[in-house]
Amino acid sequence: MRIRVTLAAAGTLLALTACSADGSGGAAGDGAEDAAPTAPAQAGPVEITLVESEVGTALADAEGRVLYGFTKDKDAESVCEAGCIATWPALTGADGVELGEGLDESLLGATERTDGVTQVVYNDWPLYYYVGDALPEESNGQGLDDEWFLVAPDGTLIKDVP
Repeated sequence: MRIRVTLAAAGTLLALTACSADGSGGAAGDGAEDAAPTAPAQAGPVEITLVESEVGTALADAEGRVLYGFTKDKDAESVCEAGCIATWPALTGADGVELGEGLDESLLGATERTDGVTQVVYNDWPLYYYVGDALPEESNGQGLDDEWFLVAPDGTLIKDVP
């Protein structure tokens, strides 16, 4: 069963937006901040599914790329700004979101970023990718800077680190 929820917003389908406390995007000195953003390009609604990661069942996109929450985000508002754009691209959903089986529609939401783009939120956690995850189900961003964590189906952050 899939649930489709339309998120009203202006802006592009994918905004490449991210952040950390020092504006470097985390994992300081890893060179990722100079890399090209790699948020998947997608037409139409984004799909959120579940995958098995090293630390348990976690949210992912349709291609199996895991999604992260940032501990500094509060009340469904992203505090990530341009300084981390290359490291933590935001999951955006101007064209809507489809939830896969095992996910709770009541936890789904959206926030408008300061750049005017709509970012997908799950249980008040704006969702992000990590550019260091090249393959499906990879979770190399898990626990980075003790601020970035995978999101569980119940909307909590999975704070276990492999």
